[in-house]
Amino acid sequence: MKSIYLVLLVCFVPFFSGAQEDAWVFLTDKENVAASIANPSTILTQKSIDRKNKHGVLIDSRDVPVNENYITQIKSATGISVLAKSKWFNAVHVRGNQADIEALGNLSFVSNIDFANDNLNSDKSFKSKTINKLEGALTNFNYGNAANQIEMFNGNELHMLNYTASGITIAVLDSGFPNVNTIAAFQRMRDDGHLLGAYDFVNRDSDVYTGITSSHGTLVLSDMAGYIENQFVGTAPDASYYLFITEDAASETPVEESYWVEAAERADSLGVDIINTSLGYSDFDGTKYDYEQSDMNGNTTFITRGANIAFEKGLLLVTSAGNSGSWGVTAPADSPNVLSIGAVDASGDYVDFSSVGTMYQSVQKPDVVAQGGLSYVITENNNIARANGTSFSAPILAGGIACLWQALPNKTNAEIMQLVKESASQYSAPDNFLGHGIPDLQLALNTGLITNPGQRADFDVKLFPNPVNDLLYVSLNSEDDTATVRFYNILGKKINSFLVSTEHNEIDMSSFSSGIYLARIDTENISKTIKIIKQ
Repeated sequence: MKSIYLVLLVCFVPFFSGAQEDAWVFLTDKENVAASIANPSTILTQKSIDRKNKHGVLIDSRDVPVNENYITQIKSATGISVLAKSKWFNAVHVRGNQADIEALGNLSFVSNIDFANDNLNSDKSFKSKTINKLEGALTNFNYGNAANQIEMFNGNELHMLNYTASGITIAVLDSGFPNVNTIAAFQRMRDDGHLLGAYDFVNRDSDVYTGITSSHGTLVLSDMAGYIENQFVGTAPDASYYLFITEDAASETPVEESYWVEAAERADSLGVDIINTSLGYSDFDGTKYDYEQSDMNGNTTFITRGANIAFEKGLLLVTSAGNSGSWGVTAPADSPNVLSIGAVDASGDYVDFSSVGTMYQSVQKPDVVAQGGLSYVITENNNIARANGTSFSAPILAGGIACLWQALPNKTNAEIMQLVKESASQYSAPDNFLGHGIPDLQLALNTGLITNPGQRADFDVKLFPNPVNDLLYVSLNSEDDTATVRFYNILGKKINSFLVSTEHNEIDMSSFSSGIYLARIDTENISKTIKIIKQ
């Protein structure tokens, strides 16, 4: 098959003529904060509320929308255009000349103003800039061309266990999704009702499919949701998706960071679990907004600060590390709360475009890697092609992580991230090229099933090995002499039960079929349920 390479070009457009500037205008307060928090269904969907409650995420004033009356007054100010808003920061992104923007400071509800051009800020404690654009029932799937890129991290093993990301919602933040609503590669997703919604934050409409100059989002989505029978299967074929355009492919301006934060806020309010971002910001049209390497420190750029709040809100963020090679990772991949994904080739070797970690990150970057060298994708014309970029290593792994979270639904975003890193090939000796290495999601699942956070160690009961071939051993705690172990299939039907003791602690599972079972353990002091994988 002919190889097609995605070439990522930055178009340098002299956008900021006429002394136009971008700035964030931060506001003093919000309306009805206490009432909104007391009645969260007025500001969040029930799915979002349930996810936050499940993982102990606080609903606070940041979830309350920006005061629309304040926005109206800013819009009516001389020479001012309001381009985006952020409830998390209680701010709006404006464009105008310097004097008109500074005049907004006279409004009683404006707390402070931060120009994207840091040279215009008297307070140097905050700066913001942007983009190194477009970083770049048990189903027996035939992965076809896509086999290597999922088998590399054992994502196919999770599929075999019926973890295909069902029940997990992913928001894809990108530059355009032409023909996702029509081509056959996404017919399975559409027919199953898994395309939940879409919005273009750049043009402020819901059409992300037509009249779009960039097909980057279509390629990215295909690595998770694409399906062509016997030829291609994405890594999260049964996840649900929201598609958001936050990147203006025609230019590079600071407002794109604000579009991203606004979309992340929308995703949070809709109850999204995972955000995939194959975008990275460090360089703009012109030079006055450009970031330095030292700005990639996890807390400087507007988009990274937004990502940090998204993490606090319980979202898991999977982001391309960037295609900047030795320059280093780009925002928001610099955040310690983002799982940044570098790229390797089909053999698992580092590819030289993949952004490396530098001395400026507070944690190891990239976090992990997946195939981004000559990855297989599906184009807007329904053709299988190949492309280079961390743009593709990120969604390939994001889909696998969605399957992992389906298997471990009680884990928090931080716990899932840690399991992924701990499973990786060089976790004990990470470097700035591959980070912790290539994950093993089967190992991550096994580790997650064994651990039981919150269980008192002195009253614990352990079953091992897991996965098991024939003999399963039961380790009782010192307070119990016997235990009853009951096995159920994943549909809840009881299969068998065993009485074990400190002297006879073996369970023969050789007659069990391969698959997943729930083992219910009851002793005098504790009761617990563990998932057991029978090989």
